[in-house]
Amino acid sequence: MQRIITEKLKAVREASRKIITLDDKAINALLLDLAAHIPLHSPAILEANQRDLELMDPADPKYDRLLLTKERLEAIAGDIRNVAALSSPLDLVLEQRILKNGISLHKVTVPLGVIGIIYESRPNVTFDVFALSLKSGNATVLKGGSDAMHSNIAIVDLIHTVLQKHGINTDTIYLLPARREAAAVMLNAVGAIDVIIPRGSQQLIDFVRKNSTVPVIETGAGIVHTYFDKSGNLAMGQAIVFNAKTRRPSVCNALDTLIIHSDRLCDLSELLQPLQEKKVVIFADSSAYPELVGNYPEELLQHAEPEHFGTEFLSLKMSVKTVGNLEEALSHIATYSSQHSEAIIADDPAVKAEFLKRVDAAVVYANTSTAFTDGAQFGLGAEIGISTQKLHARGPMALKELCSYKWILEGNGQTRPV
Repeated sequence: MQRIITEKLKAVREASRKIITLDDKAINALLLDLAAHIPLHSPAILEANQRDLELMDPADPKYDRLLLTKERLEAIAGDIRNVAALSSPLDLVLEQRILKNGISLHKVTVPLGVIGIIYESRPNVTFDVFALSLKSGNATVLKGGSDAMHSNIAIVDLIHTVLQKHGINTDTIYLLPARREAAAVMLNAVGAIDVIIPRGSQQLIDFVRKNSTVPVIETGAGIVHTYFDKSGNLAMGQAIVFNAKTRRPSVCNALDTLIIHSDRLCDLSELLQPLQEKKVVIFADSSAYPELVGNYPEELLQHAEPEHFGTEFLSLKMSVKTVGNLEEALSHIATYSSQHSEAIIADDPAVKAEFLKRVDAAVVYANTSTAFTDGAQFGLGAEIGISTQKLHARGPMALKELCSYKWILEGNGQTRPV
């Protein structure tokens, strides 16, 4: 299997050298055609997805990530159209000047080359990655999990059909076998793959980081906090907490821990009241628990244990931490945050400013839901992932983050003195 994959990766590298010759008009035409094909092929994709779903427990937090519906496919098609409508990130002049010796110097954007994505569930990633990679001039190697094998095969088959229709090499996108051995080949494909981006659990991300000899851009797990300050608006906070926790609890920007100022414990039961509708389990600390007894369903209320903080629940569960001031809130976030998305609800401008300045995360919010950490919501069309590291890219990674740059120097015979 290793030999077969290695040969295929060489073909992907060759295809990547041809992509850069495509103009933006040709790329956009292909992406729009792909978006148009999705509704036509949705029955086959949904049938394949159902085969995957039948093998997963509906109670598994990954189930919602794996699930495709007609509506979700329509949204994916819309995201692809959004990507097509964006300006090309290639050949942009980042810097230019004439050196003292008369040489003309330009710094211009170029593709990364071959991008490897290793991910769990989330068959929508297959579409998103292809659209963003092609638009930015990159070829793609995908390693999906066995849990989404049938879905990913159906999606890549559709993409290959559209590529062939437009006369573009189908090696532009390659789906590795779902077997674990394929991941080992991918992680050590130095020279064939330029960068690997893992999307999934913290365990997957840690595995990739520890075992890859190819450079890695981390898209970390989301351990997300919202701090409700003593100056917070109760009605606003109620709506934000409900949205951040329940809109899609299985996504990485869903709320995991509500931090509340001790002066507002009297409002805690009202703040959490809408969560009862969705049967959200609350793990409350020793200060918050008494405020919720009798005011929140007994079967949904539990004492918080140490493991309930710093946990990405990916389900209808949430912990509550009480603090005495902003400094304690910041300290708690610094201890447990995965540096993904963090929020504050406060009317005090000084408190808001201090929070936004000091919290170390890829995306920091004031008086809004963390549900907006998403490439499409940022106007990026779609996203490869949410980077939580600080080198090269941070936050939603889209077209610009899939580019590097090169220096171009043009002269008229200049030589450097010995």
